[in-house]
Amino acid sequence: MASFVSIPDEDPTRIDHAGFYRRWLSMIEDMKYLQSYVDRVSGTNEEEWVPLWREAGENYESKGDKLETKGKFQEARKCFLQARTYYSIGRFPGSISDMKKSISEDCNRAYKKSCTHLKPKVQEIIIEHKGHEIKCHLRVPSQKKQHAAVLIMCGADMFKEDRGWAGDFCIENDMVALVMDAPGTGDNLMPWKPESVSAWIAAIDYLASLPSVDPERIGAFGISRGGYSVMQLAGHYPKMVKAVVASAGHHFGYQMTEQELLDYVEARSSRSQYKFGPKNGSLTFPEWSVEKENELYTQWALPEQGVLDNITMPILMINGKKDHLAPIGNIYFMLENGPALGREARIYPDAGHCAFKYFSDWAPASFRWLKEKLNRQTPKNN
Repeated sequence: MASFVSIPDEDPTRIDHAGFYRRWLSMIEDMKYLQSYVDRVSGTNEEEWVPLWREAGENYESKGDKLETKGKFQEARKCFLQARTYYSIGRFPGSISDMKKSISEDCNRAYKKSCTHLKPKVQEIIIEHKGHEIKCHLRVPSQKKQHAAVLIMCGADMFKEDRGWAGDFCIENDMVALVMDAPGTGDNLMPWKPESVSAWIAAIDYLASLPSVDPERIGAFGISRGGYSVMQLAGHYPKMVKAVVASAGHHFGYQMTEQELLDYVEARSSRSQYKFGPKNGSLTFPEWSVEKENELYTQWALPEQGVLDNITMPILMINGKKDHLAPIGNIYFMLENGPALGREARIYPDAGHCAFKYFSDWAPASFRWLKEKLNRQTPKNN
């Protein structure tokens, strides 16, 4: 991976740390295998895209099936996780058509296979909220006591099956993990609107109700849109959310300069050239505009929602300085506002969106940080 360049864009014909495949690079074991399929990308229309990545996933899933029959469960798990990852690439950005729904089912199946022999097990639970049944993944450490817990908040195009590694880190740090799709994605069919923060609040309440969770030690972790969501949740529910980690995130409240805004709009608009649905279907990503960005700021920015001053718990913010989707000014804004102590940040100067180039550095460290901060709360019945 060190040989990959760092160009912040969405070109799916090239592998780089800050580009399109950033979402999955940390989960890929064989970069040459990935490159062999990227070399075959002739277009992103689902008619070309889905069969290509389904083939990549099926090869690994078949290997996993054979290894499992031989009782080689750990090796099989690795293959199933690789299959999941390639199916995830194929379903990007989500179940926007019947073909995408089909490969999404492949992704979910491969992930479920990877969890078959996992201990402690991954439990599928349902959170009922405002007429919606939101399927989530729960993992509880085996020791019989009350634990700290973390709500793992997914983003716009990566779902709970893509965030199993975060659950692993929770278990390594003796914390309960609840992984939940963001509103409007995966198994969370609530429309994505500012008021959909209530779904995240319901997830926190669910955690607090578990006998295995100390309700005074609950934190949240999110990446990309999930990085924004942890801040929004913390602002709306400070009495229950005791520490948060945000990898990227936008809009915290930072207002871009005129040139930054123009560059940002250009970067967002460049995504519209790649259509991931049917060839004759609508654009997957709309063209952006200054007007649209300003409108979203008014709807979503933490000061506009009146919750900025509520965020007084410890926060850790992570990003690459070259982020083209969540301007680094968001982190500086949070550092310049709020309490004098308790806000930490790690900015990687040569990395792009979410600093995936340094995933192996900040990801495990984030959960150690959460463990430390949450355990400073007064544990109950331990």
